[in-house]
Amino acid sequence: MPRILGIDYGERRIGLAISDPLGIIAQTLPTLDTKKVKDVFDEIKKIVEEKDVGKIVLGFPRNMDGTTGERGEKVKEFANKLKEKIGKEIDFWDERLTSVESLKLLREEKRKIKREKKIVDQISAVLILQGYLNNLAHR
Repeated sequence: MPRILGIDYGERRIGLAISDPLGIIAQTLPTLDTKKVKDVFDEIKKIVEEKDVGKIVLGFPRNMDGTTGERGEKVKEFANKLKEKIGKEIDFWDERLTSVESLKLLREEKRKIKREKKIVDQISAVLILQGYLNNLAHR
């Protein structure tokens, strides 16, 4: 069964997560630092090929009232470029409060958040993907 790649898009960092082969559990992948990587699309394409990814789930930021803001428009632009370069199906998943939940989990672990921003992005990607996988399981 092809795996699913979860993405928490940010202009500075891109959090990544991958499903297990059965599509039950989301696991972290290294965060992409957009300042240090030449082409994020090439890096994501490598992951898609290496991990046999069949679909991508991209966290979609909505305002608390459900509307789409400026950040949502940037995610749509990123998704269009990603689909063009990689050619995989992309589903959006509501990511409201995933960063808040990630920070809460880190605080419970008593980790220093300022030094662990890339971990926040990883956890956010896992929360996005796990929510999507759980939804699939309940259908």
